[in-house]
Amino acid sequence: MSILRPGDDKFHYSDGSHKWIPPNPDYDQEVWDEEVRQHKLAHLKNERPKVRIQRLV
Repeated sequence: MSILRPGDDKFHYSDGSHKWIPPNPDYDQEVWDEEVRQHKLAHLKNERPKVRIQRLV
């Protein structure tokens, strides 16, 4: 499960899914796509484990 931060609501519907359509019809779709992509990467960054896993060889 990811962490929602203040301001994340502009990227999410009420069910938690991501919005792929810009909030304003005049908003550039390519810019919005990049913002959503970066937002999703921030989710992944927050989901990474905080402990280091060592592989036994």
